[in-house]
Amino acid sequence: MKSCDSDELNVLILAAGLGTRLRPLTSDVPKPLVPVVDKSILEQQALKARSIGDVRLHANAHYLADQIVTEGERLGFEKVWVEYPEILGTAGPLKRIYREGYRGGLLIMNGDAYCGFDLKKFVENANRVFAAGGDCSPGVALLAVDFPKVNTFRVNAEGRLVGVAGRFGSEEGAAATFSGVSYYSDEALARIADGEFDIREFWKQEIAAGRPPFVDMSQMNATWIDMGSPEGLWNATAARLKELGVDRWSSAALTVDAAKRSIVFAGAEVGEGEVVENEIRGPGFVWNI
Repeated sequence: MKSCDSDELNVLILAAGLGTRLRPLTSDVPKPLVPVVDKSILEQQALKARSIGDVRLHANAHYLADQIVTEGERLGFEKVWVEYPEILGTAGPLKRIYREGYRGGLLIMNGDAYCGFDLKKFVENANRVFAAGGDCSPGVALLAVDFPKVNTFRVNAEGRLVGVAGRFGSEEGAAATFSGVSYYSDEALARIADGEFDIREFWKQEIAAGRPPFVDMSQMNATWIDMGSPEGLWNATAARLKELGVDRWSSAALTVDAAKRSIVFAGAEVGEGEVVENEIRGPGFVWNI
């Protein structure tokens, strides 16, 4: 394990969810380990994080945590933080890492989002805003996308969060969706209260203290797909095929065909001569897409 005292950037991939929208596919495998063509989302997020440079990778885990721990070891993670008996929300894992002595800032990513963000650019933008902020410097940066169904963020002309629709703050300002990617300075992490679960409450606190989080809207049209539902899994799969430059993929785990809009997982029942189209099929389930 590397020293906690170095200033190397820490990256936390949130991987503790129950994966209920993908049951029964996730009955025996946690959602972050579901393959999206050639790699799981956890591995793809780890590769994207390493594109920044030298980083320390962390993940949290709860549901089928032993599988996340084993995969984290294979991928060279610094640590997989098991949350048991309760999931610690979003704020809890952040404070836990800080409390254990890790410094150098903390980048947060989701273990169920297929995305095409330039993470290095995001971190650079955040650090530039933090450095220029003076006494009112934010210690939190949130990466936004344009997703009209979920555009709950309200952002002022200075690029600061002023409210979350239906939760707190102003209803005025530019609308955007939180991508799940965020960056916290060590100073901000220190201000998260012990026992805090809901990170939105921390954002609200920061706004009230005159340190509204910076919302980076420079990548609003980047690829961002929640793969945590059957539809999202197909959309992420189609995006990955396009990224790889192929129309079909076959492995021991699954067979994917873009033209037929199909994913067939190992163990699925497929009749002799049957052509699977517009479906995700696995052991004991069929989802139409």
